Amino acid sequence: MFEVYIDGASAGNPGPSGAGIFIKGEGEVFRYSIPLGVMSNHEAEYHAFIKALEICIEKDFKVVSFRTDSQLVNAAVEKEFVKNKLYAPLLEKALMLAGQFDLFFMKWIPSSENKTADELARKAIRDNNTKGNDI
Repeated sequence: MFEVYIDGASAGNPGPSGAGIFIKGEGEVFRYSIPLGVMSNHEAEYHAFIKALEICIEKDFKVVSFRTDSQLVNAAVEKEFVKNKLYAPLLEKALMLAGQFDLFFMKWIPSSENKTADELARKAIRDNNTKGNDI
């Protein structure tokens, strides 16, 4: 099983944003700091989730356990519903991707347990102007 810690951050709401993804499992560790351009913090959280799902699919992981400190994203995934229609396409894409795993779990954790992903997301914000939006 791979544990996937995700965080999205924005410097301003909206503002320069980034995704932080920290993956560990089966003796391997992966760190991703992905600039996302300008968006809101909530959008950055969803994009971090989607990017992490895509990475796990590319790496052919079959069993994943996601950890997020975003109560908004966690609740949306649990209920498979989002109140704000702006996030509906993002949730739909994330659920489609999550369905490709043999086992998928998501758990809310306090931000104190998500420091590595947070640091990676903040680095991605700083990298927005220098690296563009590529992984």
